[in-house]
Amino acid sequence: MKIALFSSLNVLRGVALGTIVAGLAVATVATPIDAFAATDGARVSHHKKHAKKEAKSAAATEVRAKDSRRVRYTLRGHSRHGVVHRVAFEPRSPTAGQPFGLQETPEGVALRSNVAFVVDQNTSEVLFDKNSTSVVPIASISKLMTAMVVLDSKEPLTEQIEVTDEDRDYIKHTTSRLRVGSVLTREDMLHIALMASENRAAAALSRYYPGGRPAFIAAMNAKAKALGMNDTHFESPTGLTSENVSTARDLVKMIDAAYQYPLIRKFSTDRSYDVYPGRGVLAYNSTNALVRNPTWDIGLQKTGFINEAGECLVMQATIHGRPMVMVLLDSTGKYSRFADATRLRKWLDDFGGQRITSADAGGRGT
Repeated sequence: MKIALFSSLNVLRGVALGTIVAGLAVATVATPIDAFAATDGARVSHHKKHAKKEAKSAAATEVRAKDSRRVRYTLRGHSRHGVVHRVAFEPRSPTAGQPFGLQETPEGVALRSNVAFVVDQNTSEVLFDKNSTSVVPIASISKLMTAMVVLDSKEPLTEQIEVTDEDRDYIKHTTSRLRVGSVLTREDMLHIALMASENRAAAALSRYYPGGRPAFIAAMNAKAKALGMNDTHFESPTGLTSENVSTARDLVKMIDAAYQYPLIRKFSTDRSYDVYPGRGVLAYNSTNALVRNPTWDIGLQKTGFINEAGECLVMQATIHGRPMVMVLLDSTGKYSRFADATRLRKWLDDFGGQRITSADAGGRGT
């Protein structure tokens, strides 16, 4: 009797336990499914909104492409599949080189610059190559070409040049210490344009060129062509436009040519210079901190920056007893270009300028 009763209780307990477990299982399964359904619905709604935004963005891009004139260029770099991207140039952020693989660096040196190129000036031997054939904006590096065109014109360096409204920056709307109405000699304008990257000085120099600024820009492009800078194009004497583009390999040719001008060497490497524009004294300092560093032997230099170009630096310097040309483009961080130059110099000192494999996809081997 007791055994029978015990068995009945066990059966009842088993039934109750099974019912509870089954209920829990249903609740456990149902909850994620309902939650997933709600999430999936939200995703569908999000994708629809995103698709509409993309469609509007694509339409806007198409209108801009029709309404504006752009420089075409080839941006070479390592993508995931190692392909070469061909795009129509338009303004980009300083980090936009990363989707194209421009952040990759040859082994041995970690750089913040997306483009880096070092060449022995005497032998043209390539010592370091990172994306040297990528066509990118070059900002105020353009002023080296500006200086050569000014000096090639043989116009008197003592001629007085006045800054006018035409010399204001209507592209980036940057300011200048050289106010409208300031008057300086052509030589002084050239000096502060090279040493301190004074934009209004460069703009005024181009306006006083025979034939005016259009003729000056034409002369810049003609000079580039004569130097064999086939991947280079200029649209302004200042470099404030992102349509001033070049490659590191082309810039080596420009630096070599500029180095032949004693005034460019002197003005670009001066630490400071005072000018008298008619209203007191303006004291200018070099934009390159390395010229004030006694451990560097710099024969020519130029810095540059706009958002689309990033931080840029080109130099002729003697490293490890060898005259070299160094190009650093599209770097991020105010002092990163100078730090990269120091890293490269240390690498060259440590390894004696040994050649390394190029990191430039599609570029010539080194």
